[in-house]
Amino acid sequence: MLKNVKRSVTTTVAKAMVSILLLSVATTSFAILTLASSLNDAEAVNVAGSMRMQSYRLAYDIQSESTDYAAHIEMFERSIYSPSMKALQHWTVPEDITHDYYNLIARWHELKQVLRSEDKQRYLVLVAKFVNQIDGFVFKLQDFSEKKLISLAWVGGLGLGAVLIISIFVVHYTRRHIVNPLSSLVTASEQIQSRSFDIQLNVDSDNEMGILAKAFNNMAKDLGQLYRGLEQAVNEKTQKLQNANDSLRVLYQSSQELTASRITQDNFEAILKHIVSLEGIASARLEINEPSERKIVLSEGEECVDCEDRCHNQILSLDGVELGILYWKVALPCPDQALIDNFVQILSRAIYYNQAQRQAEQLLVMEERATIARELHDSLAQALSYLKIQVSLLKRGMSKLPDSPALDKTTPVLTELDTGLSAAYTQLRELLTTFRLSIQEGSFGNALQTMTEQLSDQTDAEIRLQNQLSSIELETNQQVHLLQLIREAVTNATKHANATLIEVDCDETDSYVRVSVKDNGAGFDPKIEKANHYGLSIMQERASRLKGELSIKTAPNSGCEVYLQYAKN
Repeated sequence: MLKNVKRSVTTTVAKAMVSILLLSVATTSFAILTLASSLNDAEAVNVAGSMRMQSYRLAYDIQSESTDYAAHIEMFERSIYSPSMKALQHWTVPEDITHDYYNLIARWHELKQVLRSEDKQRYLVLVAKFVNQIDGFVFKLQDFSEKKLISLAWVGGLGLGAVLIISIFVVHYTRRHIVNPLSSLVTASEQIQSRSFDIQLNVDSDNEMGILAKAFNNMAKDLGQLYRGLEQAVNEKTQKLQNANDSLRVLYQSSQELTASRITQDNFEAILKHIVSLEGIASARLEINEPSERKIVLSEGEECVDCEDRCHNQILSLDGVELGILYWKVALPCPDQALIDNFVQILSRAIYYNQAQRQAEQLLVMEERATIARELHDSLAQALSYLKIQVSLLKRGMSKLPDSPALDKTTPVLTELDTGLSAAYTQLRELLTTFRLSIQEGSFGNALQTMTEQLSDQTDAEIRLQNQLSSIELETNQQVHLLQLIREAVTNATKHANATLIEVDCDETDSYVRVSVKDNGAGFDPKIEKANHYGLSIMQERASRLKGELSIKTAPNSGCEVYLQYAKN
């Protein structure tokens, strides 16, 4: 039966190939014959076209009595009897074209007698009709040539179309009866080689290909049962080892985050990613508590909201101090609780180390600033105090001197000197107070809260604080500059604006940190000298160090708002 199938397929394919060959030969032969017969057409059209020009030239020779008159008659004679024109008498040329050619020759003989007679002028009357006859003849030649080309195009197109259709049939027939069954067997063999035994070949046909497919299906089924039995036993052991290895790997990678020189938010996010990568944990969320600050919330995986039956949480603490909460959403299979406890310890230590690192950095900055403050106090402050005492003694001594013109000129200078020393001493004390500003326990929120409470004790104005910034997201220098800028703005509002309400608002977006200090005091005209006040210039300098923009919105009797915005790193 297989030989019969092969023979039928081979016979069908052979017949199709012979048909393609015959069509190709027929189409090519017709094209060659048509092109061969068309080689004379262009020359005949050109010669016939030149005969029109020669007819008019003979008329011109008659009028101009040209000496080439006889030669031009002979040239016309050669043109009308040229080989290309005589070829129009062939059997392949339509009878109307041959007939028009004969009429053209007869008419030429009549006109030739006129040209050689004494009455040549009569040719001038007859030439126009003769040229029209030649034009009609030329148009028929052109139409005949075009029809042959159109016939060639049709025959070529039909032949090519037939060849294409037969070729498509051959490809489809071969693919369906030979290529597809063999491809299925090859694919099935590759699947078995890759240990995939769920194979079901098509066995609809009753030929040997169908019998072979059925036998192959049974073989694959038997092999699959044997292989899966062994594979299941191996997989159980491998899964246990893999889970243990994954747990150790993730714990090690998470522990590596604690070795960073400075633990940041990126380290917390990396630990959360390690937790979510474990089998049985769909998502995780970490909340870090900071006193007087916004909670830092980090999450990985699916959102864990309103799913108490699948969400779990555990408090992060170290040395009895609550540092935050870890939430995780479980899936099947359930994760090992001992592994979760290890992650809780790692996160607790990470938060603790982060706070300790921030506190150490801040202590270094504060110590350096305190050193500068002591140096200023022991040097410049002492010198200014001494000068103030000397100026006071000088003023007291000059007040006992009798009035004189020289004394009248000296007194204003002395008064101005005293005023300048007092202003410089006041500015120095403010600067020393600024340098002594500290951040307690590594928390920006606590430092800001403590500072506003201290300022509240020094004034009758109400100070309202709203803080949404986190110490984890702020560098130490940024925290110091923000605290000093807020202190300077609040101090100006209490000392110079006589404000009764001061609102301090610290907020952030995904891209920017924003700080606003707004009061309901007297305000001032930013165009006058107060706009260049020492405190305002210091705030502008701090804003530039933060690479931000500081704007002051104020007007007389309309309060004042100091607004700072800078981009996050």
